[in-house]
Amino acid sequence: MKEPRIYGSKWDRMRLAFLREHPLCAMCKRQGRVVAAAVVDHIVAHRLKDALQSGNAEAITKAQKLFWERKNWQSLCKQHHDSTKQRMEKSGIMPGCTEDGIPLDPNSHWRK
Repeated sequence: MKEPRIYGSKWDRMRLAFLREHPLCAMCKRQGRVVAAAVVDHIVAHRLKDALQSGNAEAITKAQKLFWERKNWQSLCKQHHDSTKQRMEKSGIMPGCTEDGIPLDPNSHWRK
């Protein structure tokens, strides 16, 4: 079975336009740092590849909506995308803190 292709030329154009509009890493900004973004991240994982492989029309429609919804995008530096974001998706906890030492995770016991 051929691997479904989800990131193509349309995504490349949209990604570049989004990075021009949002050139700084959102996670670095929350930490009080100014770092250029290199990646457009999907805040909520779209799982489009899995949906396409399943053949489930409802799952495909939902995943496509998440994939193209600009409100579901954020600009990140490569380090935050490849490490911090991956840990967040696995653990459900947002690591890190602001420059004042306040945890970024809104559910942290330090915020209560």
